[in-house]
Amino acid sequence: MIHRRDLLRLAPLLAAPLLARAADYPRQPINIVTPLAAGDAADRAARLMGQELGRLLGTPVTVTNRPGAGGSLGTQSVIRAARDGYTLLYAQNSPLTVRRVIEPEAADYDPLKDLVPLGLTTRSPSVLAVRKDAPFKTVRDLLDQARKTPNGIRIGNAGPGSVGDISVQLMNDAAGVTLGSINYKGAAPAITDLLGGHIDAVILALGAVGTHMSAGTLRGLALSSPFPEFATVPTLRQAGYKADLLGVWFGFFMPAGVPRPIVDTVASALEKVARDPAISAQLLPAGIAQEWKPASGLAEEITSEYRSVRDLLAPTLKSGK
Repeated sequence: MIHRRDLLRLAPLLAAPLLARAADYPRQPINIVTPLAAGDAADRAARLMGQELGRLLGTPVTVTNRPGAGGSLGTQSVIRAARDGYTLLYAQNSPLTVRRVIEPEAADYDPLKDLVPLGLTTRSPSVLAVRKDAPFKTVRDLLDQARKTPNGIRIGNAGPGSVGDISVQLMNDAAGVTLGSINYKGAAPAITDLLGGHIDAVILALGAVGTHMSAGTLRGLALSSPFPEFATVPTLRQAGYKADLLGVWFGFFMPAGVPRPIVDTVASALEKVARDPAISAQLLPAGIAQEWKPASGLAEEITSEYRSVRDLLAPTLKSGK
């Protein structure tokens, strides 16, 4: 039997190889796993930032796409990866907060225990948008009409549990109204139905509707967070309500147990990447804004959003609706 005092004596010896590897990190290519489909704007962001991260660290950086189960599959693959600092996760908030509430069996992990947050680097606001000829000039106009006609205002979203779907429930709670949430299989069919007059509004990622807003075919009534190109579009809080729409943000993580010197090295490089104006200039047209929050800020974002979504959806989940 191994006694506790023997384990304590062995601990420095067991840790020595990891610390030795940390001293000359990196010695091989780094792989970024993202639970997103290849080719979309967020995937492009991962590749742009990965390229710059590799330049700063002096090693090649590759990107592997592992979509599925709302982002849970890719997230879990990084949790199970070697704890040597050569596998990173670039994930949106859905598998870290929302999926843990609505699909706890699939997302049966704790991102603050099973992963090490490195930093929040990018944010893509969601936007409440209507047709250019809609009678609603402001979000207050739309919500006032919703009070007069419960379930009469139909708002499309990209699917059940999407930021748009949850944002409708946030608006109902914040404004005391009953908006109808219409689930689609992606953003494109929701936009098509909005332009065709079959629904009254959409709540989608800005990247999906930004070109329509710039062209004037759609008007933004509210954003989940401010965005430079649409500075006149307010957030719900700026419009006087107690909660904002749920947006999309992205952060970098490593598996729990990676030596602290490696974590600090990568986090420091990521901060430089997140503040790089050249990358920002390439991402803004796609509706993605560069932003930096260190590990502590990212952890707070996860904790706060998870609690908000859990408390919002708890009555529905308990009733089985």
